[in-house]
Amino acid sequence: MPPVLDPDDIYSETRPGRLSPVVKDFPERVYVPNSKSNTVDVIDPKTFRIVDHFDVGLLPQHVTPSWDLRTLWVLNNVGNTVTKIDPATGKKGGSVRVKAPYNMYYTPDGKYAMVVAERLRRLDFRDPQTMKLVRSLDVPCPGVDHVDFSADGRYLIASCEFGARMIKVDVAEQRLLGSVNLRPGGMPQDVKLSPDGKVFYVADMRANGVYLIDGEKPSVIGFIPTGLGAHGLYASRDSKVLYVSNRGEGSISLIDFATRAVVKKWVLPGGGSPDMGGVSDDGKVLWLAGRYHSEVYAIDTRDGKLLARIPVGREPHGLCIYPQPGRYSLGHTGVFR
Repeated sequence: MPPVLDPDDIYSETRPGRLSPVVKDFPERVYVPNSKSNTVDVIDPKTFRIVDHFDVGLLPQHVTPSWDLRTLWVLNNVGNTVTKIDPATGKKGGSVRVKAPYNMYYTPDGKYAMVVAERLRRLDFRDPQTMKLVRSLDVPCPGVDHVDFSADGRYLIASCEFGARMIKVDVAEQRLLGSVNLRPGGMPQDVKLSPDGKVFYVADMRANGVYLIDGEKPSVIGFIPTGLGAHGLYASRDSKVLYVSNRGEGSISLIDFATRAVVKKWVLPGGGSPDMGGVSDDGKVLWLAGRYHSEVYAIDTRDGKLLARIPVGREPHGLCIYPQPGRYSLGHTGVFR
């Protein structure tokens, strides 16, 4: 794994403008997988207009940047394929057969693409170029779906959406290390490590807030109420706050990493269903899919003002704004280090 350059801030290399030479000439685009339309819409973030649209496989869930930053993958969950996008041109490429690709991450050393095969209850470690299966790890985790890695890359923490718990997995040995139960009836979603690498934040849609998890033990060490349907988690470009999309009430809560408390809440005018997305290269705009409103939101990170509400296909989900700063991608819709 490339070494962490600042032990106090694992996101130090994702500051505004710190684009890798690999991506610095790529056009900035927002790639939106429309799950119920089986399509991808491509938005120019400067004009807020759709500039391209293409068909993909059945039930596309997320658009994931590869570890080497050179490829975007559309994860066609029911279609059992992943479709390439060339981010240098923004154009669709070919597809590869992959079973049940709900989500996808990369081991921090870049050795494997790790497909989160939710309905099969397993993590599939694959060749990152060919997507050939190398090894599967069955997990006792109903609804395994979102992941983040420890600062040193030794282990990962994954959410069990339908099991109200989290699991811990050894990355190198690809074996289960333990689990931690959340409140009964919970529905954990996105996972994000704090800048200092000490705490995992876990959004829970039914608990309507964010758990704090000590990954070393593992154990629950706190809970922060944020809003109905807490879902997606994104660190600001200055590593000061965590954006939490509250899908059930059309709002975004801001958690201060230093105090571990909500310091602001932005409410979308007219409502909405903010889901997954990412932060622009310059850190000025938070992009989120409006899952149940067939739209995408562009939100000013200075004051929470809604800059644009862009109609797209049915049930847009894990959109990816690209390129973003960082040396390499850990996957999902853009987790960079």
